[in-house]
Order: sequence, then C-alpha cells, then structure tokens
Amino acid sequence: MKIEKYLIKVDPALRGVLVFDVLMTLALMIGYITIPWWIIQKGNAQDLAIYGVITAIATFFLSPLMAPLCERYAKRKQLLQGTAALAFSGLCLIAITGHYNLWLVTSAGLLAVLANAFIDGASVTITPELIPAAQLPDALQLRKRAASLGRLLGPIVGGGLLAMAGTIATLWVYLGLVIIALFSVSQIPVSINTIARPHGKNGVELWWFEFRAGMKAKWTVPLERGWTLVNFLVWIFIGPAFVLFIPLKIHSLGLSAAWLGACEASISIGMLLGSFNISTFLVNRFGRYRVRVCAAVSEGLILACVGLTQELWVLIVAFACAGFANTLMVLVGSTHRTLAIPKEFRLRIGSVNKMSTQMASTIGPALAGIALLHWQLPTVYTVFSLMAAAMACCFVLIPRSKEFFELDHAQVNDWYRKEYPSGFETPLIKGA
Repeated sequence: MKIEKYLIKVDPALRGVLVFDVLMTLALMIGYITIPWWIIQKGNAQDLAIYGVITAIATFFLSPLMAPLCERYAKRKQLLQGTAALAFSGLCLIAITGHYNLWLVTSAGLLAVLANAFIDGASVTITPELIPAAQLPDALQLRKRAASLGRLLGPIVGGGLLAMAGTIATLWVYLGLVIIALFSVSQIPVSINTIARPHGKNGVELWWFEFRAGMKAKWTVPLERGWTLVNFLVWIFIGPAFVLFIPLKIHSLGLSAAWLGACEASISIGMLLGSFNISTFLVNRFGRYRVRVCAAVSEGLILACVGLTQELWVLIVAFACAGFANTLMVLVGSTHRTLAIPKEFRLRIGSVNKMSTQMASTIGPALAGIALLHWQLPTVYTVFSLMAAAMACCFVLIPRSKEFFELDHAQVNDWYRKEYPSGFETPLIKGA
C-alpha cells in the first residue's frame, strides 16, 4: 500500500469526516423510508404528495440562496450547526408522532431541508481543504465508500425497524445516529479559515453581492456551463429511472417489497464496489476522459435493460452495474471539477449544480407521469434510459472537456481562474 493512502486512512481529520458520512447517510436513508411511510399510514397519498412538493421546492431555493452565507463560515462550524438543527428536527418529529398533523410534519421537514443545506455545502467542500491535492482522489474514493455503506445499510435497518418496532422507535434510532454524527464532527480539527468580507457590505447587500459573484463565475467558464447543462438533461431521464420506475417495475412483476429492498441494496453494492481502486485502474488504462464518457453512457444503457427484462437475476445484476457506473462517473469527474474551481467559489457553484439537479428532479417525474398515461412501463422505462444515454453523449460537445480531463491534478488546480480570470475578479477574494 502506498504511504499516501495509508496516511489518508489514519488522518484524524479525514477519519472524522468518514465517520460522519457513514452515520449521516445511514440516518438520512432511515428518514427517507420512515417519514413517507408514517405519512401514508396516518394520512393519505395526497398528504405524501404535498409533503414531497413542499420540501422539493424548499430544497430547490435554499441550496443556492444559502450558499453565499455558508461560504462565509468555517466548514466544521457549518457541519456542527447543521447537524444540531437536523437533530432538533428529528426531536420535533418524535414529539408529534402520537399526534399526526401534516403541517407539523412538513414544518419539521423544512427545518431538515435548511439543516441539510448547511451540511451538504460544507460536506462537499471540506475535503480539499483538509487533504493535499495529490491525495484528494483517494480521499474522495474513501468518502464515496463511506456514503455507499450508509446507503446500503439504511434501507435494511430502516425497513427492519419499522416492521419490528414501529415508527417511534425508528425515529429514535434516526435521532441517535444524528447525535453520534454530531460528535464525530466535533473530532474534525479546526483548520479552515473564513473568507474576508468585502469592505462596506453586509446583510442583504452582502448576500446579493456574493450570489451574483458565484453566478458570474459559473457563467464565465464554458466548460462549467456545458457540464451543468448536460447533467441537467441527463438527470431529467436518469432520475426517474433510479427513483420512480424501480418500485413501479417491482410492482408490475408482482413482487413483494423485499425485492424492492434487494434492488436498492444492489444499487448500493454497485456504488460501493465502484468506490474502490477500479476507477484508478480504468483511468490509467483508458484515460480519464474516455472513462467518464463511457460510464455516463453505459449507465443509461444498463437501465434500458432493466426496462425490458422480466428476469429477476437480470434486475439485480443490472442495478448493481448501474450503481457501479454511477460511482465511476462521479469519482472520475468530481476530483478534477473540485480542484478546478477556486475554493472560495466551490460551494456557490456546487449549489447551482444542486439547484439544476432539483429542477431536473421536478421535470423528470412530471414527464414520466405523462408518458405512463399513454404507454406501458417497459416502454417508458426503456425510452427514458436510452434518452439519458443519448444526453450523456453530449458531454463530448462541451468546449475543452477532453483537454481538461487530460490534465493531471497539479495542473488542474485552480484551472478555472487561470483560464478564465475575468469570472473571478471580484473584491470577494481579496484577503482570502
């Protein structure tokens, strides 16, 4: 084992982040199963739809709106505050469990959305500030493994607890995991500096100044613009294939909920396998650009097979392969993209990416619902997956994408500012 990998694995800062990733993903997956189940049990399908729409809209707006504020503070502090708010949200849910009220549940959900806006922004951007650039690929792989482990265990633990112990007990476990995650954050060393405030600006004026600075930086870089557009188009079609169509596929085959859990677990296993050193081997063998494009295209093609098949073993294998392709695509691209963005702009640019994904997550299911009114599920599933593969092919049209992926990690560091300095010329970065 290389010395660098060994140091990463025992580094206290990264170790705290990895523990946080496992616990938080596990907790969120339990909440993802428990809250909708509780709503549908105590309320009805309309209640669940209202809850989903309100929280989706809140996520859509809060991510980009909170980003300029989040970048002003140290990432460890953000994680502590966001996790504490999430724990309070869980406590509120437990308090109203015996007295179901949709609007109280939704209010607690909105608090959780706000907490996650802080948590996600800090979690995404903290690794490059704790780990040297040369070690970043290995660190991101480890974080992906940790998140995949939490995603794998979440449905199993949450479903088992709901079946055996009920909603209240499951929510107590959710709260306990969030509190333990809060403790793991406190173990991360304080090593992140805040960004200097532009002279004479505060309050709404400061927020608006920084928000415009982030949007300007995003728009100035053609590679970043194109990347966001392609991901947006892909997610319109791949989102329903991963989220909406899976339970419909299981139901259409007359299978039980256990098979739904098996398929979700299969995706998680594929993601976990993809987070190991296979990506490094493929990049060394075929090149970063080819691997990124092929992984994105193959993800859609694999899910198209899911739409057509009636064989259970094909479902399990295909979902595992799709999870593997997804992780491979993310790992190969995310390291370069993270390093290329100046650190004081990472959260804001990342929040625009998330907003784009949320918008696609709204459009995709709407289109899928309309399509299912006219065609059978296998046809819609297959067409959506093939459209995702076709949209992924558009990555080759993004300006300078191949040149960008051929750079090594040292060359790509701060590449956006070096190549497009006009997008980052703002008083925001003075003294940073």
